[in-house]
Amino acid sequence: MYTTLISVEQLQALQAAGAPLMLFDCSFDLMNPAVGGQQYREAHIPGAVYANLDTALSAKGSPDAASGGRHPLPSREQFAAWLSSVGFANGMQAVVYDRNGANYCGRLWWMLKWAGHDAVALLDGGLQAWQAAGGDVTDREEPASAPAHFTLGPALRTLVITKTIVDNLGRPGQTLIDARATPRFKGEVEPLDPVAGHIPGALNRPFGQNIGADGKFKPAAQLRAEFEALLAGRDPATVVHHCGSGVSAVPNVLAMELAGLGQAALYAGSWSEWSNTPGLPAAQG
Repeated sequence: MYTTLISVEQLQALQAAGAPLMLFDCSFDLMNPAVGGQQYREAHIPGAVYANLDTALSAKGSPDAASGGRHPLPSREQFAAWLSSVGFANGMQAVVYDRNGANYCGRLWWMLKWAGHDAVALLDGGLQAWQAAGGDVTDREEPASAPAHFTLGPALRTLVITKTIVDNLGRPGQTLIDARATPRFKGEVEPLDPVAGHIPGALNRPFGQNIGADGKFKPAAQLRAEFEALLAGRDPATVVHHCGSGVSAVPNVLAMELAGLGQAALYAGSWSEWSNTPGLPAAQG
């Protein structure tokens, strides 16, 4: 069972062995939401299911959403229904990937953990690593899988809501890490949300800092050193990750786990929920 990263070679070995697995292509573009599906249709790993961030992995307008923000989490029950509809069952290994530097596929990795499914891994290096290793891609329309029955289990990761952040703001028991690009964090630019800046007291680690020049996650020891430098003595167990809408924060969640620093919480509503909630403070600089 793979629970964090899986290499191209490990994935190919699983496929050759006929292991029960499902591939999910999570490619997306925030500024042009139709692009990810188009890229998937043009080239994807054979057999992969497309997981659309806006529809499959978010619940915009749903009264049952588990978070607020620009990409509200669907309820666990809604998510389980979608997994069942695409043929994903509890006994399968899930492998998620994108072509966007792990920006989007981490969302599905985290959601499966949150649904109680531990056997999910992110394809290290994404579609680019697959192609560089000679892996086939196809533009075929994948046949629909027979519906399955995915059963929810106890959540394996922690979801934090706005009230919890507010209640613990400024206290030593909460360490906020914001994964957005530094100019957005500082409030110098804000292309998406009504208020520029960040949650007071938050630290900044843009999610792309977890990825090396080869497009894969940096070695565990390097990640650990970088997070320990950022935390500067703060307890890793107090960390809550966030970003703009709870998506690009997940590479930081995964990187801390790879570094051996434990399973940090996720504030899925993130800045998009915080900045749209009247009366909450914002910091700049």
